[in-house]
Amino acid sequence: MVVGLGVLTFRLPDCRSLKGKRSIVTSIIGKIRNRFVISIAEVGSNDMHQRAEIGFALVGNDRKVINANVDKVFNMADQISLAELINTDIEIINI
Repeated sequence: MVVGLGVLTFRLPDCRSLKGKRSIVTSIIGKIRNRFVISIAEVGSNDMHQRAEIGFALVGNDRKVINANVDKVFNMADQISLAELINTDIEIINI
């Protein structure tokens, strides 16, 4: 079994409240979840209204496929124009 983990860090420069941040983060998560079969949620920077950290996980049996899918998630997140993607982290674990 292979597990792919990723963290997306976004900057939300025009966001002035946690309510506005929640709306943007929910939209980003929904768009990614509709395209990919992954587990995804906000995992950090919960009290900062101009920064969002979203984590996701994929499970499969082929390391190359998992790596390719993680890259596709990163590319899609970069193309979403709701927020600026400033950092990505990836870890692939063989179990």
